[in-house]
Amino acid sequence: MIGHLRPPGFAMSLDHATANVKRQSATGDAFLGGRLTIAQPQKGFRAGLDSVLLGAAVSPGSTGLLDLGAGVGTAGMVALATNPGLHAALVEFDLEMLVHLRSNIAANGLAAQARAIELDLTLPAGARTAAGLEPDHYTSVIANPPFYEQGQGSAPSKARAAARHMPAKALDLWVKTAASHAAPGGEIIFIHLAERLGPLLTAFEARFGAVTVLPLTPRPGGDAHRVLIRAIKGSRAPLTLLASRPLHLPEGRAFQPDFEVIFRGEDRLHW
Repeated sequence: MIGHLRPPGFAMSLDHATANVKRQSATGDAFLGGRLTIAQPQKGFRAGLDSVLLGAAVSPGSTGLLDLGAGVGTAGMVALATNPGLHAALVEFDLEMLVHLRSNIAANGLAAQARAIELDLTLPAGARTAAGLEPDHYTSVIANPPFYEQGQGSAPSKARAAARHMPAKALDLWVKTAASHAAPGGEIIFIHLAERLGPLLTAFEARFGAVTVLPLTPRPGGDAHRVLIRAIKGSRAPLTLLASRPLHLPEGRAFQPDFEVIFRGEDRLHW
């Protein structure tokens, strides 16, 4: 992740135990200036700025959201918080994450707008439909796929490794799944490592038009570490490569004003 939003002193113990999930202590982390409180495991993959940016990238006026690999639900719930008319299906396969996802939906008062679906998103289309995902339906499909190919990168725990690593060919399957469930004219938005733009762009351009790439840098003049990529299902418009945007000011830890208002929940991403 580019960073992690957790104000000093804001943490509480949230322990969950089920017959299928190993008991693990969790933290309650504040997002969007405290508008959302997200419970997530203390160890393993933890949602941060990437998830907020992904959720804030959803277009205003979107009515149906599909969050693929939703984890504890941060990106999807950020989108819901900034789009009052939005309804969402949040897909996750990891049982521990599902416990937190369902708890977070309820705790943030989003039960009427969001539903959690237990599903391996790489399953065939018929299995996904049977699980409750409508084909050609969602006006926005978002994803923050595992960043690394198997054997690349490092992770401090098995849980984090599962969230950060996947076979190289699986990235194309994520895009294929997004394509099958996006509505005609709907948007597909992924956030990923800048170094993985090549295969991601190939997968997008094979299926969509109006592909837009936004590189994100830590500071002005730096190399891009992340990319947001958006496309429109059924469009034939050409590729647009936007100028890179730095998240932080040249010195210190402060964010650029246009990102500060996003992380405080006062605005969405304009791109």
